Amino acid sequence: MKIVLAYSGGLDTSVILRWLGENYQAEVIAFCADIGQEEELDGLEKKALTSGASKCIVEDQREEFAGDFIFPMFQAGAIYEGQYLLGTSIARPLIAKRMVEIARAENADAIAHGATGKGNDQVRFELVAAALAPDLRVIAPWREERFRKQFPGRSEMIAFAKANGISVEATAQKPYSMDRNLLHISYESGVLEDPWFDASSKEMRDMYKLSVAPEDAPNEPEYVELDFDRGSCIAVNGKSSSPLEVLQTLNKFGGKHGIGRVDIVENRFVGMKSRGVYETPGGAILHFAHRQIETLTMDREVMHLRDGLVPKYSELVYNGFWFSPEREALQALVTETQRDVSGLVRLKLYKGNVIVAGRKSPKSLYDPKIATMEGDGYAFEQNDATGFIRLNALRLKLRAVRDRSG
Repeated sequence: MKIVLAYSGGLDTSVILRWLGENYQAEVIAFCADIGQEEELDGLEKKALTSGASKCIVEDQREEFAGDFIFPMFQAGAIYEGQYLLGTSIARPLIAKRMVEIARAENADAIAHGATGKGNDQVRFELVAAALAPDLRVIAPWREERFRKQFPGRSEMIAFAKANGISVEATAQKPYSMDRNLLHISYESGVLEDPWFDASSKEMRDMYKLSVAPEDAPNEPEYVELDFDRGSCIAVNGKSSSPLEVLQTLNKFGGKHGIGRVDIVENRFVGMKSRGVYETPGGAILHFAHRQIETLTMDREVMHLRDGLVPKYSELVYNGFWFSPEREALQALVTETQRDVSGLVRLKLYKGNVIVAGRKSPKSLYDPKIATMEGDGYAFEQNDATGFIRLNALRLKLRAVRDRSG
């Protein structure tokens, strides 16, 4: 039997790699998509082979991740439950898609992942497999009773890794789980499972990797300018940039100024609530800037229509339905809404805050001659508002009359 495993080199997948080989008598191919994990990829291939993999495939997919997944999602203004910028969610369809392709090329019998039966990632991986390769078997060790009996908790996994010479970053003293990519880092489990625990406290400063604490950020603000074309950022401070370069640059700006940290209790797709801490420095800047240029260039009804679909779109990404017909249909609408979203946004970054400092566009729908409070607008007749209000008030008056007479 041959299995392609989504491998990160972290505690769970390192243990699972060895476990799959032993319990399925299988050849395990470890696959890791380079989507911006940076130093976490150092020595990954050697570690996978030492842990029992027959082969370790590491592929640079950062450009595809940024251009084909993150940017279309940001064009939609997606943000889950008003706080989460979907950093982990949007990475899974890319990884799973490539796993399916590798499984086909390697004549593998199955793909496997290290997502637990309580989490969202199991759904994300497996919905992609269902959409792209419905005949391919998916193995989820955390949903097997024999695996859970052997590893009832992270402490047993840490002990197993130590006994088998598998090096992992998690320890009994630092038991939280991390997931890093180009868009963000997420932290969960361990001490973070208590929603009353203060993850911004001084004793937790060492947990964060992408950003300084806002109180430790520079005392002087910094300005940054973002150029947009059809809803996508194409330049930072006048320098033309690919989607990957945009995110890399904004991550540095945001991290320097303590931007993009969120601590949330979210609703998982499987039904439970979970607490997560996230660093999304560049994404927070990009999301804010994109909205600013939209306010200047998007028609009101188009904006409100798109905004009404943001919760649905965000849920589809969060729940793993990237390769679904409904997400693709929404994306087509989003693309149309972004046709005139072009221009320049100037931002001020200061101690965890992103503050708009100006926006302009050749596609602007803002006309100061109409909007001005000084004198009469040349294209707006104020007397017209009388009839406008009277018509909109008619149904309210009729209800009031009825209620009084009743």
